[in-house]
Amino acid sequence: MSYILGVPRYANTAPLYHFLEEGDGLAFRYGVPTELNQWLLEGSVDLSLVSSYFYLENANKLRPLPDFSVADLGPVYSVNLFHRKPWSDLRRIALTTESATSVRLLQYLLEKGGIEAQYTSEQGGLELLERYDAVLLIGDRAISTYFGLLSIIPESVHQVPTEVEGIRVTDLSMKWFEQTRLPFVFGVWATRKNAPPPPEIIRRLRAARSLGLGNLAAVAGTEAQRLNVPERLMQHYLWNFRYHLEAPDRLGLQAFAQAVGLPYPDDYWDV
Repeated sequence: MSYILGVPRYANTAPLYHFLEEGDGLAFRYGVPTELNQWLLEGSVDLSLVSSYFYLENANKLRPLPDFSVADLGPVYSVNLFHRKPWSDLRRIALTTESATSVRLLQYLLEKGGIEAQYTSEQGGLELLERYDAVLLIGDRAISTYFGLLSIIPESVHQVPTEVEGIRVTDLSMKWFEQTRLPFVFGVWATRKNAPPPPEIIRRLRAARSLGLGNLAAVAGTEAQRLNVPERLMQHYLWNFRYHLEAPDRLGLQAFAQAVGLPYPDDYWDV
């Protein structure tokens, strides 16, 4: 029987599994974060990348790996709020149905600014701006939508505009950094508390991550082609991430837990 690994097929997770092969007792199950969260609790996947907010909500049932994360310090480029009105005037917001963490982060940031907004979960893209003040998109859809707005790709990633043809793009990770000066942890690898991960699986995950980060140009090339975005921007996007859940990341996760009123259990697998 295979050990089932839950994997979100997003570009930002590609360095973790690009060089990880199925077989020899390991199988993948792909889904968006909200699906993976539930599959892990149900037991249809054994080990999965789960949303950090979902982990914090279910810390009595889940335990994360000690050195794996998908985190970011500053702009993340793929958790974006698209809007025409200024941030302070936002009232009606369409939310992605793919991630609970990004939704809760947005709600926190608006609440901290004294903004009372109404939220509706919707499928769709920028066409939702015809009915809403803003739309929250994440992952590959956020990247494709963002760069789809650009008529000219800038030479430097530092020249990527935050407003195009009247549409503003607010990067939620950057807004978190401006307030806390900490990384934001979007996801952790976790299992159920009664199901410790096999050491061989962890060894293979670590080996795949090393190969992915050591060959980031190859990973970026594959993902850029898949999403039809410039390779140099995809490479910058990927090297911007933090995948090891280091001390600053744990501080960021703890700060997020405190911000949303959840306990922070410093309880990791010893693997």
